[in-house]
Amino acid sequence: MNKVAVVTDSTSCLPPEIVKEYDIQVVPLYILYQGKSYRDGVDMTAQEVYRIMRRKQDLPTTATAAVGDFLGAFREAAKKAESVLCIPLSGILSKTFEAASAAKNLAKEELPRTVIEVFDSRAVGGALGFIVAEAAKVAKAGGNLAAALEAAKKVMGKVRLYAMLDTLYYLARLGRIGRAAAWAGSLLDMKPILQHSPEHDEAMPVARPRTKRKGIECLLQLLRQRVGSLRLHINIHHADDLEEAQRLVEKVKSEFNCAEVYITEFTPLMGVHTGPGLLGFSFYAD
Repeated sequence: MNKVAVVTDSTSCLPPEIVKEYDIQVVPLYILYQGKSYRDGVDMTAQEVYRIMRRKQDLPTTATAAVGDFLGAFREAAKKAESVLCIPLSGILSKTFEAASAAKNLAKEELPRTVIEVFDSRAVGGALGFIVAEAAKVAKAGGNLAAALEAAKKVMGKVRLYAMLDTLYYLARLGRIGRAAAWAGSLLDMKPILQHSPEHDEAMPVARPRTKRKGIECLLQLLRQRVGSLRLHINIHHADDLEEAQRLVEKVKSEFNCAEVYITEFTPLMGVHTGPGLLGFSFYAD
């Protein structure tokens, strides 16, 4: 039996090979569409969500996982480990952390011999994924709960997410535009770039290039400023725009000292707010 098992949710944009290699348990959140509930990545793929959204009518919404979903994940994790480290989506942005914490409290009676820790990542998307993966690497190497949690905290201080939106339409539609509201008067003639990092409570607008080409160069420049000559760990995200993501990967590989590079579809749980056509990346450097 392992010392610790790692659990997260489906907003983490974890590549499938990482989930498998490090035996990470992923709890799916929900896509709500036409009166039905679909498990993210199980009953409905990210690509399906974005293609529905491109029609700009009868759009999907989202819901967090239920307390019972996390409790079920903890039960499974307890079968193979002495303790459980659950690292969900930022508690500031979602009630997912609350659901996981409530499940932890219920599990105290049902699983009295299993120590469960629920850690607020303060992160989204692939930034969350990197935090989770680092904890899972420690777990696979035989580390205990404290060591896995310490690894998660260390990476949490480094990760960033930058995303270029194809439009502000979807943020404005749901009233989630936040500090980018000042840009809302020009929805059609810009490709806004937002940043999310653990020290901020919401996505912060950082640039508003007028074209996708200029936006990609802006993304690369932001990466240069943060990374320099350090080793780069990067997960490039796209929302139904794989070809553009692949081109961005080649540019990143040609310029940076890459320790690991992945391509994933951006989590539709966030993408319902940011819209199809998004291009960006989560990363940290060491």
